[in-house]
Amino acid sequence: MTLPENVRRGAVGEVFCAFLKLGLTSFGGPIAHLGYFRDEFVIRRKWIDEEGYADLVALCQFLPGPASSQVGFALGLLRGGPLGALAAWLAFTLPSAALLILFAFGATAFAGPVGAGLLHGLKVVAVAVVAQAVWGMARTLTPDRKRASIALVAVLIVIFAAGSIGQIAAIVVGGAAGLLLCKGGADPTGGHLYFRVSKFAGVAALALFTLLIVLLPILAATSHGIALFDSFFRAGSLVFGGGHVVLPLLQAEVVPSGWVNESVFLAGYGAAQAVPGPLFTFAAYLGAVMEPQPNGIAGAAIALVAIFLPGFLLLIGALPFWDAFRARPVAQAAMRGANAAVVGILGAALYSPVWTSAVLGPRDFALALTGFLLLTVWKTPPWIVVALLAAAATALSLI
Repeated sequence: MTLPENVRRGAVGEVFCAFLKLGLTSFGGPIAHLGYFRDEFVIRRKWIDEEGYADLVALCQFLPGPASSQVGFALGLLRGGPLGALAAWLAFTLPSAALLILFAFGATAFAGPVGAGLLHGLKVVAVAVVAQAVWGMARTLTPDRKRASIALVAVLIVIFAAGSIGQIAAIVVGGAAGLLLCKGGADPTGGHLYFRVSKFAGVAALALFTLLIVLLPILAATSHGIALFDSFFRAGSLVFGGGHVVLPLLQAEVVPSGWVNESVFLAGYGAAQAVPGPLFTFAAYLGAVMEPQPNGIAGAAIALVAIFLPGFLLLIGALPFWDAFRARPVAQAAMRGANAAVVGILGAALYSPVWTSAVLGPRDFALALTGFLLLTVWKTPPWIVVALLAAAATALSLI
């Protein structure tokens, strides 16, 4: 059992305050967030032991969705029950969501050379950040020829079958290839998880997830609000491998449809690197800034709930059954292939739309390379890289 006997269930307010502090200070992306969580809840607060925390992280990395937010949601559930889970998500998510909504409202005010230079600098930041994500994920998820080949096939699928259909196909093909090519070398299974989630609740969560996946596309034609929820719910259902993977999925949903201008999309993605908390709050920016109504605060709320909901439903559904499932070699092999395909999807997105929209000349290339080196070699915090590159691009626009 991973829940120590001397740990009592805490108050919802305690959970909210603990996660609000992290929501205001957790820069650096999902891997850094997991480190912050370990320091706060394993070492300092002792809400869960080391073995249980490692097991929980393994589960959330296996499932689609934002891994760090799923871990936080589960820790809130462990400490404060269902209301604790909701409090953990709200406290960790709202600071960055509020900042990005404010940026969305102010984005249209960036006219003239200074504003244009600032927005272009944020797009260049996106090149550096996505390149760092591809580099780091490739080293971890494609360490051999077989998985590198799966990633390459995923790139080709995405190129020749544009949009979300190509990305879904790449993940499916990657999982199938993993079953054939990535068997053996079973991952260690560690201990087991203990959460107050019944099998009935798990099945109900999975049933609700399936119902929404099936019904939302059918109902999307009836209103833009449902279409908005459907697009972001579907994107949140397909994200394997970290928050940066949501970029191509969201781009395929909102840019070709004309909901969001590509330049505005990339500027918001650059701004998302400068705020703490989960990268999935980029959805709040898109919901606020898009052209059709509902937009603004209403659009941001719909997009934010929709993109997080599938990951949380899948987590609740998996908790009662995870121990038995993850020990199966077939599941491990499929996930190795799917994760390799994710690298290919993100690699294709690095070229288009990120590179093609941001790197327009030698100066942009130099800025993007500088940002990449600052992130990967100098280990500079992302928010500092955002500030430096945005300021540099603004200055260059005035020369």
